Amino acid sequence: MQKTSARLLALLSLLQARRDWPGALLADRLEVSPRTVRRDVDRLRELGYPILATKGPDGGYRLDAGSRLPPLLFDDEQAVALGVALQIAAISGVGIEEAAARALNTVRQVMPARLRHRIDALQVTAAEPPASRPEPQVDSGVLVALGTAVHAREELRFDYAGGEPRRVHPHHLLTWGGRWYLVAWDLDREDWRTFRADRIIPRTPTGPRFTPRELPAADPAAFVTARFRGSAGSGDWPCRGEVILHLSAAEVSPYIRDGVVEALGPDRCRLVLGSWSWPSLAAAVGRFDADFEVVGPAELRDAFAHLARRYADAATGAPATPPAIP
Repeated sequence: MQKTSARLLALLSLLQARRDWPGALLADRLEVSPRTVRRDVDRLRELGYPILATKGPDGGYRLDAGSRLPPLLFDDEQAVALGVALQIAAISGVGIEEAAARALNTVRQVMPARLRHRIDALQVTAAEPPASRPEPQVDSGVLVALGTAVHAREELRFDYAGGEPRRVHPHHLLTWGGRWYLVAWDLDREDWRTFRADRIIPRTPTGPRFTPRELPAADPAAFVTARFRGSAGSGDWPCRGEVILHLSAAEVSPYIRDGVVEALGPDRCRLVLGSWSWPSLAAAVGRFDADFEVVGPAELRDAFAHLARRYADAATGAPATPPAIP
């Protein structure tokens, strides 16, 4: 039989691993009697762990949420994952950097040396943005307020970027490109909107509960992607074209994030790609520095002609040619 201290740690680990444990199963896993399990549960309660007893034929135990934070037990992989997550949070720019750094220092101090070395081996550095375009900081209290309203399905009122007050049904809170966004149904405009969290000043109290509408996209991420690409809901780019590149698919695929690459031979592939505008799409194809054939549409052909004139003028030093396309 294990010593009492080792057995208590094993029992705590089991209680943290799943919601409900029948007493007989716990006794079997720990290789002790049900009476010993009851005594060990009482010892954990004395240490501050809120363990509830469940009744019934398969009565057992459950680790409940408590009013204070008792000592936690992590295995090696959980401890390392926690350390890595805290390092990332300490440079996240969401207003919890100082608290995350203090939490990381606390966790690191109680780690055994073998785990502390693994954490110290990972040094995460944040590249500061240019001073002229500082990344917006979001108050952690704002994020908590938005997340709470989303979870509770309560109407949210807030001031947005110094403009008029907004009333919304909050649907989802997510990150995009290092910024936080709230996806919500705007009650006054009767349409879906995306709001930057760093521009939101929540008002209290929140409004009445509501029944969520169905988002016009597969998921919140797809919805935000569609909005930033200029699409009302399809998630596609406003400009999409097709070319035949005189390169192998293996050479092209690593540089295509959300396009389609189809092999047509050892040195030819079909590329379907999207972008904000036709000139930018043409420039994206030109970066491969290879011959190609335009399949369509006509707007993409016009964009190549437009860029060809512009590049020719730049090469000869001639005055800029007026644009032939919008």
